[in-house]
Amino acid sequence: MMRRTARLLGACAAAAMLALATPGTAQAAQGVLFIDGAPNRDPSGCFPLGDFAPSKVSNYTRGTAWVWTGPSCDGEVMQAIFAGQVAIAAGRSLYIE
Repeated sequence: MMRRTARLLGACAAAAMLALATPGTAQAAQGVLFIDGAPNRDPSGCFPLGDFAPSKVSNYTRGTAWVWTGPSCDGEVMQAIFAGQVAIAAGRSLYIE
């Protein structure tokens, strides 16, 4: 009985974390996000990064840009690029809202 309760609580906690981590209604990050020198004004959503070389990302928005291992903002988060930060992103895609 105790194990069943612990498993149920663990599953509920995992579901809650997933719900909180999944992006909801996207709102554009105010500002400009540069990816390899190309400006993206008030960006929102998933952006592809270079397939063969790391991309230079300049985040001049109010939001945090999340660099993912997968090409469609999937896989694992590799890096966070905070507002005002310039960084080399070695992932395959970037998500910002």
